[in-house]
Amino acid sequence: MEKTHYELVILGGGPAGLTAGLYAARARIDHVMVEKGAPGGQVLLTDWVDNYPGFPDGISGFDLMDRMTAHAKKFDLNTMTKEVSEVNLDDPKLKKLIFIDGSHITCSTLIICAGASANRLDIPGEAEMTGKGVSYCGTCDAPFYRNMHVAVVGGGDTAVQEADYLTRFASKVTLIHRRDELRATKVIQETAFANDKIEYIWNTQVRSIEGENEVERLQLVDKDGKESTLDVQGVFILIGVTPNNATLPLETLKADKWGFIPTGLETETSVPGVFAAGDIRSKVMRQIVNACGEAATAVIAAEHYLTNQE
Repeated sequence: MEKTHYELVILGGGPAGLTAGLYAARARIDHVMVEKGAPGGQVLLTDWVDNYPGFPDGISGFDLMDRMTAHAKKFDLNTMTKEVSEVNLDDPKLKKLIFIDGSHITCSTLIICAGASANRLDIPGEAEMTGKGVSYCGTCDAPFYRNMHVAVVGGGDTAVQEADYLTRFASKVTLIHRRDELRATKVIQETAFANDKIEYIWNTQVRSIEGENEVERLQLVDKDGKESTLDVQGVFILIGVTPNNATLPLETLKADKWGFIPTGLETETSVPGVFAAGDIRSKVMRQIVNACGEAATAVIAAEHYLTNQE
């Protein structure tokens, strides 16, 4: 008979999910990690990770996730490859995951590691050049662009802060914004405007990204339809991220206005026995390393919850 109840279900198989799986497996918690595809999440699409502890020479995103998966499986990580259609938290003592095939499982505790996806421009050359000069994280990839000219697309807090951060490495940063003024808070704008390594192109959008084997230029078009070319060696697309929350009961979880899940210090959500870790959490910084730390915390908190319930 197929098992339908677990002490712990981990929803998502990215860095947070795999870390939660590792900790749950080592603790011998009756668990399952539910992931609709191959474990690894968005990091599988990351060309190179240069800031994960323990890899001084860097490591490809695929290899890092492959190692995380192997590590968790060493301790008998239990996985389920299914797509979730709904997460039902109406019964605080019995959380339910419903799958697209109509079947379901229940659990006593749930760790949501569903992640988030970077918003994309969906223009020619973007997908082909991702990891070859197209990036969605300045903090992650800035050191790869020492003494180079790079562009930043966006005008919010993250885009402007990352543009300022990039000047620590790049020789020049051109910020491209579709409006005639930034949306970032005033203090962030003031810092950026005072940085003479940042230049601005207003009322303009990127039409395509070009290059042979890596980014070489951007084709631009302004609000009047005037076209131009900008030679750069990298482009950071920083127009926000979207939480992967389509199956979650957002009102029950008291999601913030962007759809991310707020938690306490121990990653606990507003629903007893439900925790959240990684990019789905409402927070400032989204990095692999803090996703892993949050996941470890979540499993320990879930274990304490299970013990107290007993």
